[in-house]
Amino acid sequence: MQLGFIGLGAMGRPMAEHLLRAGHALSVWSRRRESAAALIGQGALWRDSPAELARHCTVVFTNVTGSADVEGLAFGPQGLAQGFAPGSLHVDFSTIAPSAARRIAARHAAQAVDFVDAPVSGGSVGAQNASLAIMWGGKSALAARLQPFFEVLGKTVVRVGEAGAGQVAKACNQMVMVAAIEAAAEAARLAAASGVDFARVRAAMLHGSAGSRVLDVFGGRMASREFAPGVEARLHHKDYALLMEEATRIGAPLPVSAAVGQQLNAVMARGWGREDTASLLRVLEAGSATDPA
Repeated sequence: MQLGFIGLGAMGRPMAEHLLRAGHALSVWSRRRESAAALIGQGALWRDSPAELARHCTVVFTNVTGSADVEGLAFGPQGLAQGFAPGSLHVDFSTIAPSAARRIAARHAAQAVDFVDAPVSGGSVGAQNASLAIMWGGKSALAARLQPFFEVLGKTVVRVGEAGAGQVAKACNQMVMVAAIEAAAEAARLAAASGVDFARVRAAMLHGSAGSRVLDVFGGRMASREFAPGVEARLHHKDYALLMEEATRIGAPLPVSAAVGQQLNAVMARGWGREDTASLLRVLEAGSATDPA
């Protein structure tokens, strides 16, 4: 069976490498061929377009930035849909709007192609270590077909429901995680304003009920003032825009998320979008999030 992979960035490249190392035949495509050079060197085959890749592959994985990117790859000029045979499977690891995932699934279904939205959590480290959490939406009958691939990419695999459900789960994940980053930033700001060393506060908190991976990783960056990107803030900003759009569409009030979204807007307004989301602390230090300098 030939697999295809599109989206060879910080997340996609190590995921594709794991599939290769597991013995799967792999075809790749990227807007910039140099992004695929390392994979080609490991045995992956280059294809000249998404359509050509789909003609050679039974299962295609995509991992790109947003809804429009996935829809363009699937249905744009020389898109996957022009190459897929009936019975093919498109698995998307991107974080996109639930409504977009459902729309893509419906368009593929019209050509007898299956679609699974399978966003992941764990960041680039999780991708490199094959320890991702994979939350997927799609037909339950696809589980056995997906398992050989998912088991080499992640440690936790959960089918949440039908198409779009994986994206709802990812929205919930991002909502809780980034709110926790903001809470860590506020704790750091309170400690500093009180004349107390946040590094020591954090050390105590890590062993109490507030201890968490977010406090460990992002709180650590705040304590050491390391704002080089582990996760670029612009990506969390994009994810928050998606979840707030979905909340508005279905009429779900999310007051805390709305406030966190304003803080992320301030990060972007100050030009820190390509720095780490720990930069939420810098917004608090700079002043009002709603009136960025």
